Amino acid sequence: MEKFIIKNNGPLLGRVRVNGAKNAVLPIMAATLLTNEICYLENVPDLRDVKAMKEVITHFGGEFIDISKNEKSIKIKKIITSEAPYELVQKMRASFFVMGPLLAKTGVARVSLPGGCAIGARPVDLHLKGFAALGAEITQGQGYIEARADELIGSTVYLDFPSVGATENIMMAAVLAKGETIIENAAEEPEIIDLSNFLNKMGANVRGAGTDTIRIEGVKTLKGTRHEIIPDRIETGTYMVAAAITRGDVVIENIVPAHIKPVIAKLKETGADLEIGEDVIRVNASNIRASVDLTTLPYPGFPTDMQAQFMALMTVLNGTSVINETVFENRFMHIPELSRLGANIRIEGHSAIVRGVSQLEGSEVVATDLRAGAALVLAGLVAKGETHVNNIYHIDRGYSNLESNLRNLGADIKRVTVEEINQE
Repeated sequence: MEKFIIKNNGPLLGRVRVNGAKNAVLPIMAATLLTNEICYLENVPDLRDVKAMKEVITHFGGEFIDISKNEKSIKIKKIITSEAPYELVQKMRASFFVMGPLLAKTGVARVSLPGGCAIGARPVDLHLKGFAALGAEITQGQGYIEARADELIGSTVYLDFPSVGATENIMMAAVLAKGETIIENAAEEPEIIDLSNFLNKMGANVRGAGTDTIRIEGVKTLKGTRHEIIPDRIETGTYMVAAAITRGDVVIENIVPAHIKPVIAKLKETGADLEIGEDVIRVNASNIRASVDLTTLPYPGFPTDMQAQFMALMTVLNGTSVINETVFENRFMHIPELSRLGANIRIEGHSAIVRGVSQLEGSEVVATDLRAGAALVLAGLVAKGETHVNNIYHIDRGYSNLESNLRNLGADIKRVTVEEINQE
């Protein structure tokens, strides 16, 4: 077990480079199951979830080569099994992405129910609705789901909610289906577009990604290709808030400004000064002052994955803010931990009322999920005394080299093991 020990060390200053997107690379790794040829992936982040997905793909017969730190090759000559066991799938929810490619490639997919962050029910019923519309027979047993189809046939699928995961899984199943598939009320996230670009490079025919209607004309086979993963917009936003909460001045490189418009807008409302370039943004928060209200929404609305980080910022700004969570019903698990640091937050239904305080106080806290962990690190950067963030394996699932990047910006943060603490 490891933890972060963080001390307030003043404003963050300097430059930081963003890694490839966690939520883009995982479905793209799963999509390599759709071809027997080699695929090259660039800008792959060094994350716990990427390592877990590598284990999943290897389980199906995949061969990985680390060409460099951030470039990987994946080749799956033959899928050797159509079952994803619990011991692999429990590590992260994104393992469920293999179901669409397996069904398309082999006609059968048996996958244990997924694990991941405990931030709500996040059912997979929309994934299954899509597979059934394509002609698959769905069987649900104790702890697993199985889909079978002699042949997938294109169809129209309307999603009751624009689920990113369901959109991506149905896309991957449909690229090898017979005829045209139309996904209506599809998710519009940049990660959807990145998956579409990857599939089209493989020879798929996907149109409309990034809009609410995606059309997929099935093809018989897909080929290998080379693809660079887009920058991580949530990592970008997290470093932006790190600059803001410390009243720092930070330049963040390798970004796509269009992907983070809501974060940019809300930081501007606080009084932060932002300079935006083609693939870079500078956040100067020396004059930051006012709290802001926000409501999480599907893209292009304010991302739920940035809600916890913004709440940490609101705890130390003047005034009262109202944060409405509309995407995940259980994504306020960081509130008790922020309260341990002295934050003044109360919950009213799906809303959190945050009254800014003059000073947070360091304490022992626990990362209950990935983004909650990031929020606690941000709060620790400005808390008086020492903040100990436990269960940081959650943070490692989605942030590569977080502590070293923050140290390079001037933060006082170190990773320690329980054994090291006991020796002290």
